[in-house]
Amino acid sequence: MDVDAFELERWFAEYEHDADVMLAESGVRSLPADRFDTDPGDLGYVIPTSGAPDVREAIAADYGRGAEEVVCTVGAQEANFLAFQSMLSPGDHAVVVTPTYESLHAVPDTICDVTRVPLNEPSWTLDVDAVADAVRPETELVVVNNPNNPTGRNHPEDAMRALYDVAADNDAYLLGDEVYRLLAEDPAPPVASMGEHGVSTASLSKAYGLAGLRFGWLAGPEDVVASAERWKDYTTISPSKFGHHVARQVFEGEAADLRAEALEHVRENHEITAEWARGHGLDWPDPVGCNVFLRVPDGFDDARAFCRTVVEDAGVVLAPGDCFSTGGESYDGYFRLGFGLPTDELREGLARVDGVL
Repeated sequence: MDVDAFELERWFAEYEHDADVMLAESGVRSLPADRFDTDPGDLGYVIPTSGAPDVREAIAADYGRGAEEVVCTVGAQEANFLAFQSMLSPGDHAVVVTPTYESLHAVPDTICDVTRVPLNEPSWTLDVDAVADAVRPETELVVVNNPNNPTGRNHPEDAMRALYDVAADNDAYLLGDEVYRLLAEDPAPPVASMGEHGVSTASLSKAYGLAGLRFGWLAGPEDVVASAERWKDYTTISPSKFGHHVARQVFEGEAADLRAEALEHVRENHEITAEWARGHGLDWPDPVGCNVFLRVPDGFDDARAFCRTVVEDAGVVLAPGDCFSTGGESYDGYFRLGFGLPTDELREGLARVDGVL
């Protein structure tokens, strides 16, 4: 299997370690470990390795499914990888809505033919008809990230249900990467709740500020979950014992409070960042979640030149849009800014970018 370089991660590897402010972070600020009991007991495998039944039942309830229709994973990244390996084969076809997190098209690209359908600029709306036009008889999977990374666009329920119908009517699955779903004030129903052609992946990383747990999951039809479990035996076998231990505490009673805290934090940072962007004449697309895709300010050749100047002169990491360019689509006129970090760090980072501009 030959896979393209993960451009965003390579950019971070080059600059993140020595920078002062990570203004490209894509999740909500990290919570301290002392919010939880951090003693999981013996550090053996989680048994069963697909996740303890009570944890899977708690996750499944959000999708109107049973515990047997959920598999716990090491982050949403593994959940997506397992989904692609389980649902796609050589000779199949997949449709991926872009721009998006690179693994959502790069991994399918290693397996089968992939058609990318871009969101409509500048408001990044979902063109369901364009997705339908891209579907072929051999299409097995349609992939969407909602709310979208990097743009922060939240596709409404009617658009998501129409997209589900496109997949179902063509006997394909719709995979929704929903790691930011609960950062929407009024989130659309998860894809896995829409019917037997719906599969959802998510995690505790982005919306709860628990990225270091590396705890995610896949929810969907039992045959898809069973196939994912077979693949998981060749990847991580079991979710992390520590991550699973803390996840249980979240699902047993902390989830509502943690989400409320995260939403309040993101609301405040959203307004700070919107005021900053408008102050520099940058169009603000009013994103959902904690990412926004902004146009590169005047005076720079492209996103990479702008972001390189900012990190080298001001010690602030932004994400250049070309990290999200795929299949002939170019987003090098944009950069991703993450505003989920602690508010004082956000203010410092924006002030440093002010100095560059």
